[in-house]
Amino acid sequence: MLLAKIRKSGNSTVLVIPPEIIKERHLKVGENVEYQLFKKVNLKSLLGVSKHLKIDAQKAKDELRKEW
Repeated sequence: MLLAKIRKSGNSTVLVIPPEIIKERHLKVGENVEYQLFKKVNLKSLLGVSKHLKIDAQKAKDELRKEW
């Protein structure tokens, strides 16, 4: 997975791309590139989020099976 870091530069925000990616893709400063962004999610922060929900696991499984 390719990772880049967002940094502040004066009044602008820049995306810092690792040099090995620049070399691998033969990119040069000033070139226009197409990109897709996905925010990296810390899975540990998601654990325990649903503890407050009172869901009967067996009922949920039965409901899912009905849909099949």
